[in-house]
Amino acid sequence: MRQILFSLLAVSFLCLESCQSPGGKEVVIYTSVDQVFAEPILKDFQQETGIMVKAVFDTEETKSTGVLNRLVAEAASPQCDVFWSGDPVRANVLKQKGISEAYQPKTAPDIPATFIDPQHHWIGFSSRARVLLYHKEKMPADRVPASLWDLTRPEYKGKVTMANPLFGTTSFHLAAIFTALGDHKAQKWLADLKANGVVIATSNGDVKKRVASGEVWCGLTDTDDANEAIKEGAPVGVVFLGQADLGALVIPNTVSLIKDAPNPSNGKRAIEYLISKETQRKLAESCAQMPLSKGVVVPKGVFSLDKVKSMPVNYDEASRKLEQIQPLLKDWLENNL
Repeated sequence: MRQILFSLLAVSFLCLESCQSPGGKEVVIYTSVDQVFAEPILKDFQQETGIMVKAVFDTEETKSTGVLNRLVAEAASPQCDVFWSGDPVRANVLKQKGISEAYQPKTAPDIPATFIDPQHHWIGFSSRARVLLYHKEKMPADRVPASLWDLTRPEYKGKVTMANPLFGTTSFHLAAIFTALGDHKAQKWLADLKANGVVIATSNGDVKKRVASGEVWCGLTDTDDANEAIKEGAPVGVVFLGQADLGALVIPNTVSLIKDAPNPSNGKRAIEYLISKETQRKLAESCAQMPLSKGVVVPKGVFSLDKVKSMPVNYDEASRKLEQIQPLLKDWLENNL
């Protein structure tokens, strides 16, 4: 209960123009996507449709857990219409708890079935991927790790960083690793990381800063943060790990319709808007996210998934695993700080 109350305080609420909406023409959207990127999209939706958007955002430190806990706490009396998540795992948690409901959009612009829930409780659109960001001056190209296992090698002791594993895409990544490898092998890998002095950062953005400054040699982060470091002129390179084994984890955004939502019709319109090719184009431009629909024109420098081996993920299993491993990750984290 204390964690839920803390998370409720951690999220921020924003009426994009005014909290007054005549005739109930409004939609309430909770999102774990960075406010700086999500807010312009929601403002465009509001301007184009006339539907007032009331948005709730996560903080950077509680990324993806604050609004999720809030949705769980409000399950008996939903206040939200649409959950826009930065990954599918949280959407699947809502599905498993009976908080979302099935909705099949009228238009799903060429989005691969891999990124659509079989029961239509969520649909994916723009994506990121987990990558290794490395400092070119600290780590020659021939010494750059190629797999997760390489990060535990003695030569990288104290030189590898990752974000807090309890939050955001890092927690999803670990849930996917545990699902793919099994608990024994995944725990062994975590233990080896700890023994090798892995540096815990506060967020993926903090990973980017530590690598870009040369404080550490390399770190696990997302493609959007890696792209930002490159745009800033940092001497960094990017590797999609696991191309000879597990593959790289691809992380689509997802949208879910909340069961018994107060404004279901407007929620459905918001979902149609968010998964559109136009929204995917905007997210590619603003935060280097990779469209899942074909034919979306993206700026130069945005990573492509065309030649990347992606990690196969059973999202239902990964969602359950995410909750199962929380005590283990908390214990592992406490012993690393």
